[in-house]
Formats: sequence, C-alpha cells, structure tokens
Amino acid sequence: MTLLLGAIADDFTGATDLCNTLVNEGMRAVQIIGVPDEATDFGDADAMVIALKTRTAPVQEAVLQSLAAYDWLVARGAAVVVEKFCSTFDSTPEGNIGAITDALMERAQRDVIVLCPAFPENGRTIYQGHLFVGPDLLSDSSMKDHPLTPMRDASIVRLMEAQSKGRGGVVPLQIVQQGPDAIRGSIDDLAAQGVRYVIADAITRADLRILGAALADHTLVGGGSGIALGLPENLRQSGQLGEFRNPELPRATGRRLVLAGSCSAATRGQIAHVRGQYANRKINIDDIVAGKDVVAALTDWAIAQPDGMPVMIYASADPQEVKATQQKYGVQRAGEVLEQTLGQLAIHLTAAGFDRLIVAGGETSGAVVSALGVQGLRIGPEIAPGVPWTETLSPLPVALALKSGNFGAETFFDDAFGMLT
Repeated sequence: MTLLLGAIADDFTGATDLCNTLVNEGMRAVQIIGVPDEATDFGDADAMVIALKTRTAPVQEAVLQSLAAYDWLVARGAAVVVEKFCSTFDSTPEGNIGAITDALMERAQRDVIVLCPAFPENGRTIYQGHLFVGPDLLSDSSMKDHPLTPMRDASIVRLMEAQSKGRGGVVPLQIVQQGPDAIRGSIDDLAAQGVRYVIADAITRADLRILGAALADHTLVGGGSGIALGLPENLRQSGQLGEFRNPELPRATGRRLVLAGSCSAATRGQIAHVRGQYANRKINIDDIVAGKDVVAALTDWAIAQPDGMPVMIYASADPQEVKATQQKYGVQRAGEVLEQTLGQLAIHLTAAGFDRLIVAGGETSGAVVSALGVQGLRIGPEIAPGVPWTETLSPLPVALALKSGNFGAETFFDDAFGMLT
C-alpha cells in the first residue's frame, strides 16, 4: 500500500486534530506515535500522521526527529507532507517551528512554503498575517500566559522571522477570496521578492478550501489542521483517492476516566462543569516531590469508586497557581513531575479496566500515550472540532480522546462519553 499524504505533528493532540480533519474529508487515516520503523504497518490507510513530541524539545532534537519522519513518509510514497503545528503557533523565539520548517524545506528542496495555522471552528483565524483567537489578537488572548510557550506577538511574519532563516510575506484575505489562481500568482510574486515563508490569510472554512486547491502542486505545506482541509479533494480530483469512508467508533466498553493536565481556560471550565458529577481528585505536586506514593493512592481511590461513575484526576490549575508552582520547583521539573504521574496513573488504571479515556492537554496526552506504549491509533468520529475518538492499534484496544487544552465546549467530557454509551 502506498501513502497519498503524510504529516508530521509537533504534539500528540495536534496529530489527532489533523487526523480528524482528514477523516472528515473521507480519507482513511492512522496516527503513529514517534518515528516509525521499517516494520510499521499502516494497513489500508491513505494518510499517516506521525505524532512527535517536539513542540518544546531542544531544537536540534526536534529537527532530527522531524527529518526522520519526513524521510519515512516520502519513502512510502507520500506526495505531499504537512508540517502540523498548533493553531496558536505555540513556539519560542528559538523555535521550534522555524527551525523545523527550514530543515524540511531544505530536505524537500523547496524555496517557498505556505503556512496557515487558521482553524475557524475553534476561533483561530488569520487576517493581514495576524493570528486571532476568537475576537482577540493572539497576544491579547489567554495564550499570552501559557506556562511553556507564552505568545506575546500576533504577527506570524514576525514570529516566523524571529526563529528562522528567511523573510516572511502575506497573501491577504482579498487575494485568497479571489480564488486559487490569484493565490498562486501572489505566492509567485512574493517568491520573486525573496520571501520564503508565505502566510496565507483565512477566516472561514471556505477560505481554507480555496487555499487547499491553490496548493495542489505543493509537496510541503505547514499550519494547523485547517491547512489540510482542501488537500484530500486535490487527491480525489486527480483520481488517487477512492470513495468516501465513514469512521467507526471505538469498541471499548469499560470504565470511564479523565486525566487532565492542561491549565487552559477551556479545560478548567470543562473540569468545573463536571466536578459535582464525576468522582474527582486533584494531584498535589507537593506530595509527589515529598516522596509520597501519589500514584498508588490515587489508583486505589479511583478503583474504589462506583463502576458507573466517571473518574477524573487532574493537575490543571489557574495561572497564579501554575506560576507559584513553577517558581517553587522550576518550570521543567514541575512539568515533568506531573506528566510522569499522569502517565503512571494511565498505566495502572487501564490495567484495572478503565479503557475509555479522555486526556486533556497536549503535553499530558504525550505523556499518557508514551507511558501506555501506544504505537498507533485508528481515528474515529469527531467529538468536537479538532478532537475525534481514537482506538489504539492493539489486541486489547483502548478508546482515547486526546484533547488539546484549548479545544472543546464546557460540556466536552459528557459529550465524549455520551457517544460511547
């Protein structure tokens, strides 16, 4: 079997988000965790998204993993590769988006790449090259206080130029809405001016579909999951993609569990919404650092809860509490301690029969998937924009909903579990 489309995602929830877009457009998509090896079987998939944990990794490590993933995909026939990063462009002045993009462009022998992190369903839009989160510029949104990647500028051009080797330019909305030919002409004009990174405006799904059509001949593109919205139709029009196939729900029927590490406003609202309905406990980082066996205690507590009641264990906190914790233990240590604890809880509780899991937060999802040794995921139906149910590719499958911290309505947890009953 030959792949039609490949993608490299810088975190696990972002990978699932992109898979969800491709599945909704009728592709058979699988998500593979980490750079695959020669024996990796992707079955009858049309598209593969390789999920890495490179968003906050050291730059050189992130680049090497991304290149290895790119080489694997191209060797298996992927004619187009998507560099998937967050729709809020999560990064630092040192990278990693810019460094990975430069490395992939060199490997793909591309002088220009189109980048668009727009995701209108979740309020991420691009106008005049600036990223908006709902009605606010990125720099005025809650992302300005993100504990790992605070975003203090909304200009994708400036953000990109700060962490890469070249110049950026913009295809403005009025050009995008004129159609694919106008977009292609604008890209050519910018390239002639020495622009390497073309930021395309988009405020609706229709804009993204037009952009996708304009990119039919591009072998490398970058952005949020929205950048891929129009790509499957290019493959369908060329006769490479077969009939539309609907995704299937996971088969797991065991106990329900929420593990939440995201400190985003959306996740905190989702936790608050079910706190009175789910059995719940908050992880105390002081107890972990003090050497108490928090994992054993929480595992015993969770197992003792009534079988029919969802269990929620969370480390999510408001910005003031997060800041205090980071000052006390350091940013890296605080994050690692909590991720390791949530990963260990996932191991113990899935073994105890909790096989329907919602995991909130990109870093948390990475920790949980890694701890469980998950190698691949079959992508199921969408719960909310950007978040599908998935099922592990294993003899005893586990249902996983890997939710980016900012995604989903207040009722997300109930909505997700409601689909499986």
